[in-house]
Amino acid sequence: MVLNAFNMLTWSVRRCILSPRSAPMKSMRGSRGLCSKAPNDGLDRVRTLLQLCADRYFISPGESNAELFRRGWSCIYGPLGLELRRNLLQQWWHSVTRSRARVFGVNTPSSSLERGAGGVRVVESEHFQQILDQSELSREQLIQELNRLLLSSPSVRTSLLQGALEQFVPSLEMVSKKLPFGLAETGLCFQPSGVSGCFVEVTQTSLVWFCSPRTSSQWLDHWVRHRLKWWRKFALSPSDFSSIEVPENELEETESRGVKILYNFPWGLESLETLWCRGDTDLLQTYKGVRTKWQSRGGQKSVPNVVSVSGNIDRGMLAFLSNSLQELRGEDGKKKLQQRKVLKLHPVLAPVKVALDIGKGATVELRQVCEGLLQEFLEAKISAWPGYLETQPTSLQHLNAKYDEMGVLFTVLISENTLESGLLQVRNRDTTIRETMHISEIKNFLSKYISAADKFS
Repeated sequence: MVLNAFNMLTWSVRRCILSPRSAPMKSMRGSRGLCSKAPNDGLDRVRTLLQLCADRYFISPGESNAELFRRGWSCIYGPLGLELRRNLLQQWWHSVTRSRARVFGVNTPSSSLERGAGGVRVVESEHFQQILDQSELSREQLIQELNRLLLSSPSVRTSLLQGALEQFVPSLEMVSKKLPFGLAETGLCFQPSGVSGCFVEVTQTSLVWFCSPRTSSQWLDHWVRHRLKWWRKFALSPSDFSSIEVPENELEETESRGVKILYNFPWGLESLETLWCRGDTDLLQTYKGVRTKWQSRGGQKSVPNVVSVSGNIDRGMLAFLSNSLQELRGEDGKKKLQQRKVLKLHPVLAPVKVALDIGKGATVELRQVCEGLLQEFLEAKISAWPGYLETQPTSLQHLNAKYDEMGVLFTVLISENTLESGLLQVRNRDTTIRETMHISEIKNFLSKYISAADKFS
């Protein structure tokens, strides 16, 4: 399958064949921003953040890639960006699946031949071109051939909701037909960009909560509090995260309430997660109205209601990066005024916890010590940056500036003194204080620091 032709195909075919019969994709409302134009006073900070992300291996360099990231779409991530996304997804998963006893994970396919005709489909460009090249076909025949090609091609998902709905009945049997319970999933979805009609990839998170009709609004309130608390837990400035009730005139027929979790970017408010009270319409449509499929243990035949929580993890990454960036002014050792950029990412989210570098001394022996420490960190699942492998000589000041922009929590400096006494220097990112520590203590120190930050944040 050729995905680079995907945008052209979906736009052209939906326009000439499917548009008259297709309803607009309401699932996108949760990921659109409330303000798309950056004010002048925030442009410099936006440029600084995106340039830093490219320079420090969070995203791949390039204007188009940076623009994808700024819009909250999946882009080409660098090693640090990939690790940050992994950490964020892991924390989201733990927060949802461990928050209540009856939340279970599911994994559904990203494409299917069984989805409806109005869905977004992937078509091989060669087959598409072969049909267009048949000049003898009339307009009606051309439409028939294109329609046949579309219906025989896999449909890709635009949200994770439908997969959870299809897993409802098997999961209901698993919980002995007792409500409430929830199904959680993360994965890539294709969603319209809202700019050109093209589709883009978004890393989505989803919790679908099944409950009784009379308790759905209370459960929505519960999950709003839960989600807002989670976003603020990792924030340097928690007040930048907020929630807002969706006005009644913006609700669709199947929804009784909606709430958005927002972040205040330099260019305005953007939605990170959207929560809906969806009623029972989705389940009735999925199971063709066959109510016996969800008859409860006590014989009650009321259709469960659905509360959905859908998030954009790509935009969430950008929110935490924006929230953690600090531009500080201070004097260096020569009393020169300098600006210091620091990514004060939460210790749990920081992609690199410790950087290992060497000072003056026997280079071969110092690197051997660093290798041993690096292995200890890897075994303890502490992500480390092997700065000692750099061959270009760099001042300690420039190293500290680099690691601050990478969000590295601690810098460990191995020197000749380490070989003699086992002592090394440890610099804290947030305080810039250097302290001396024995080499045998550093692993436990880092483990306890990260664990405490997670527990008390």
